[in-house]
Amino acid sequence: MHCLRDEDALIPRPRGSLPKLCAALLATIAVWGILLMSPGRLINLIALAALIVTLGPLLHGVCLLAEEVLHHSNTRYQGRSLLGHVLPACGWGGKTLLAAAMAGLLLYLTRQSLLHKGQSWELIVVVPVLYTLFKSLGVLGPSEVEVSDICEERKMNVAHGLAWSFYLGYLQLVLPCLEKSFDTFHTSHRDSFWVRGSQKLLILIPLNANISNRLEDEDNNIKFYDSLPNSELDRAGVRGRVYKHSVYRVRDERGKAHDCAVEYATPLLTLYRMSQERSAGFGEPERRQQVLLFYRTLQDILEQSLECRNRYRLILLKDEHEDDPHFLSKTILKHLEQQNKEEFCLNSAPQQETKNAVEIEDWQNPEPMSRDPTLMISLEKPQPLRCPVEDTDYN
Repeated sequence: MHCLRDEDALIPRPRGSLPKLCAALLATIAVWGILLMSPGRLINLIALAALIVTLGPLLHGVCLLAEEVLHHSNTRYQGRSLLGHVLPACGWGGKTLLAAAMAGLLLYLTRQSLLHKGQSWELIVVVPVLYTLFKSLGVLGPSEVEVSDICEERKMNVAHGLAWSFYLGYLQLVLPCLEKSFDTFHTSHRDSFWVRGSQKLLILIPLNANISNRLEDEDNNIKFYDSLPNSELDRAGVRGRVYKHSVYRVRDERGKAHDCAVEYATPLLTLYRMSQERSAGFGEPERRQQVLLFYRTLQDILEQSLECRNRYRLILLKDEHEDDPHFLSKTILKHLEQQNKEEFCLNSAPQQETKNAVEIEDWQNPEPMSRDPTLMISLEKPQPLRCPVEDTDYN
């Protein structure tokens, strides 16, 4: 489902690998500088630096391991093995251990050159200890960008859980039945319904996450028309749980009515309530970021869902036009107009291809062909599939 271009400018994209490229560029520049200034010490310095850098996280992992083993081994790990779960969770991963072992081996092989050059072996002890101290005090803690990147990569944000809950607990259940509900509604309402309307569920996602219970309270150009037939499903022990959608009539500037099924994304109420609770530690900037991540995650989920395809449309509502009393109706009509254009392009393409195919067929067969079956009889003698074998000396 394609969104508008102004919405694309608001949705945060997944973070790329630019920091890795910058780090590789800085490392290359530093190595070339040392190679030009002191070519004989390059390998020694790299081995020493690699050992110091890897010993710091390993030593900090020992401090974390003491806390986990003494106070959380039963509650957090439930008797799982120390080597298999607790050590990797504390930073003693295979990559870190391998890098430290290779750096230590390389430093051992070049120890004579290091002593000759006057390198300080005390750095191997002092630097990891200071790293552990600063890391424990939060001086070297991860930045907000790193935390955000980890949460997005591992799907640990609040928005990810809300988007999946909204899809698995609601949209995946009701969207496949939406077409049947539209047909039933159209049969019972013999007026101009759906002539200028939409047969998709329009899902409103406001950036401020502030959702009203009635759309009429936000825009007087929007009026409640009726409800689609209820869908009843047995869900989580509840027999015949009811799912329903409301149909609204949206009028444009000329007074023409456009009917559509519209509703807010209800998980945004959770984000809004969390931002109002001090104990949640969830401010307005975090709420806005989570709404954008909710929109992007839900869009990605629905695009991969075969059951929900072409049955929905996500509408992101920006909060910079709240002073306009008809902003909501204008936004809905804008999306309806774009949807009609997309459907017209999709429907007109096959007709054009069929027309071209008919023209080609008429050009190749100028005389009309009868569709009645006919029996064609040939007067020629039947021919063998293979030529007769000539008489040879082998006969």
